[in-house]
Amino acid sequence: MALVVFLRGVNVGGHKTFQPSVLAKELAELDVVNVGAAGTFVVRKPVSQAKLRAELLRRLPFKTEIVICPGRDIINLVSSDPFANEPAGADVVHFVSVLAKRPNGLLSLPLSLPADDEWLVKVFAVRDRFLLGLYRRQMRTISLLGQIEKRLDVSSTTRNWNTINAVARILEGGGARR
Repeated sequence: MALVVFLRGVNVGGHKTFQPSVLAKELAELDVVNVGAAGTFVVRKPVSQAKLRAELLRRLPFKTEIVICPGRDIINLVSSDPFANEPAGADVVHFVSVLAKRPNGLLSLPLSLPADDEWLVKVFAVRDRFLLGLYRRQMRTISLLGQIEKRLDVSSTTRNWNTINAVARILEGGGARR
């Protein structure tokens, strides 16, 4: 089964910048597809997670955390349609935080930060290594996502639900190379 790679904290605010499309081309022997600019890749050829991680670390021009998960986990998540009953709008973003490992801590759900009607981050589910929620497009959102990491005692990297859907399409054979 294919693997999905999520790099943490790359191409954000001018830090840890690189060209994901170039890295994907360098890894052509693994049939790697780049998804966007945030360091998300689908690896379609069989490879162990350890070998893939070592290859990525060797080729990246900086150190960063690498989260790898089986493609079937993404397909299962998308097929469950977890955002079907959640509000959407121009200022509300559906997101998935991919956890580096299963969480040590538990969250009382739903969790809203701040805990009032003016929430900026709302988490409604944790499914295995995926944290599902909504956020409003404001600068404080990033620090609030960090608070959730601390509560769970595990690092994570966050992607828009649209990105997760694009990954699922590629895994299912319907996505184009980018």
